[in-house]
Amino acid sequence: MIKQWLKNALTVVLLAVALGVWIALPWPGLLAVAVAVALWLLLTRSGRLALAATRIGVASLPQRWGASSVVVVGIAGVVGVLVAMLAMGQGFQSTLNSTGDDTTAIVLRGGSQAETNSVITREQTPLLSTLPGVSKDAQGRPMISPELSQVVNLVSKGDDTDVNAQFRGVGEMGWLVHDKVKVTEGRQFKPGLREIVVGKGAQSQFRGLDVGKTLTLGNQQWTVVGAFNSGDSHDSELWTDAETLATTYQRGAWQSISVRTEGKAGFDQFKAAVAADPRLKLDVETTKAYYAKQGGGLTKLISVLGTVIGTIMAFGAVFGALNTMYAAVATRAREIATMRAIGFRGLPVVTAIMLETMLLALIGGLLGGLVAWAIFNGYSVSTIGSNFSQVVFQFKVSPELLWSGLKWALGIGLVGGLFPALRAARLPITTALRET
Repeated sequence: MIKQWLKNALTVVLLAVALGVWIALPWPGLLAVAVAVALWLLLTRSGRLALAATRIGVASLPQRWGASSVVVVGIAGVVGVLVAMLAMGQGFQSTLNSTGDDTTAIVLRGGSQAETNSVITREQTPLLSTLPGVSKDAQGRPMISPELSQVVNLVSKGDDTDVNAQFRGVGEMGWLVHDKVKVTEGRQFKPGLREIVVGKGAQSQFRGLDVGKTLTLGNQQWTVVGAFNSGDSHDSELWTDAETLATTYQRGAWQSISVRTEGKAGFDQFKAAVAADPRLKLDVETTKAYYAKQGGGLTKLISVLGTVIGTIMAFGAVFGALNTMYAAVATRAREIATMRAIGFRGLPVVTAIMLETMLLALIGGLLGGLVAWAIFNGYSVSTIGSNFSQVVFQFKVSPELLWSGLKWALGIGLVGGLFPALRAARLPITTALRET
């Protein structure tokens, strides 16, 4: 009994490892496997017999479509949930990856991981503006934007609950430094006034941000005078004049300084100059690298969570496929025995059952991927970012995720059809022919 239990446990472990290898296999490897199977089916006698047996099984599918639909729907559910979860993580990371570029630097206090725990004294700003590599505007002024980040409470449009939003104060050069940010409605805020320009993402998720509206932040009345679009994480923010924000929230220092540099070479020159100045104990990196790093932990968490949920659901789908295919083998016992009696050996029979299950899995995978793409691709949501404020982003159902979901579906079909196929091949012919 213990020996049989160990044998079964080893079989399960080997199947799990094989399924993991299958899912991790890149598309050239899968293409090679598919080509090898196709050549075997077309060029060998056993392969042609397997194709003939498969046609017989597929032709009988409409007669047992109710049971077969269990496999299709179960696998479609696994693929749909898995793709949706991974699309959420990919959309969040894609939004952060598109924020900033390689020619804009963000300066933080040495050792700070984010703006929330960074402090830069006002005396350091003029020093930074004189360093080499800093780009100048048409009037010869250094393109440097000292900035503040304040978390404020707004009301969500989705459920009317209070949520955090990022209220960013930018310097006079903020619009030139962040050149992706374009005002699409209204106008820019005026320095010294309590005026706000809001991102389109924030406007779609939070109440009271229509142009012309007023809202209370920091016990002060602010007027929304415009809306902007940047196509990145700044779309989730509210912007105002940095000095006005500092006065409202009694801030005596900056949290970060954004610097437009003279290309990639200018960035390297600026970073080296900051490191060489003993008065500036500051860290410098590109805005692209900084924002991409901010989403790494959450993206990984979402991906792991999606994979775990998908794996749990996959086990259920495998058992559903096993139950369905065992039932199919039982109802077709005489048919399978007859085929074996007239020359169909065990390998063609096993292959036929496997191909039939894989076909159902393929249909389920395509259905699940289609549903995930139709419902979630481009769907806007918000989540907590690294600065404890909401980041608005869109689900991104990419071809890579759909391909991954399809591999999961075929892997489930492979495992779900294996044991019923082996049972069909091992069933004694005389016993099967006597069954009614």
